[in-house]
Amino acid sequence: MLNICALQGRLARDPELRQTNTGKQVATFTLAVDRGRKDANGKSVADWIPVIAWERAAEFAYKWLTKGQMVAVDGRLQSRTYTAKDGTNRTVLEVVANNINFAGPKSSNAGNGNGYQNAAPSYQNAAPARPAAVEAAP
Repeated sequence: MLNICALQGRLARDPELRQTNTGKQVATFTLAVDRGRKDANGKSVADWIPVIAWERAAEFAYKWLTKGQMVAVDGRLQSRTYTAKDGTNRTVLEVVANNINFAGPKSSNAGNGNGYQNAAPSYQNAAPARPAAVEAAP
């Protein structure tokens, strides 16, 4: 089975950082992702996608991302169900970020025109290196 999601969009708000009861850091933010078409009034149509980042990705998002920045996120789509305060059951779809990268020049938001890549690293949740295969002796 395959569950891969890749998005590029602008942050709708600054990331929020909190800690779980077990001490893990989690950041949440929303990406406005353009659908690539316009509505009847000629305005661009966007989807507002909730994103969750854990641990080091959460720290990265909170430290480096701000409202309006263009970012690329890849991860997995997750659904969860909860009971709201009014007693109704609700289902939420969200992207759990694996990698977060800057996708636009710094000058598109503010600053002196240097690319974000010069100012901050991207966060990539790389898999641990695999040991080399051991060959049997002849």
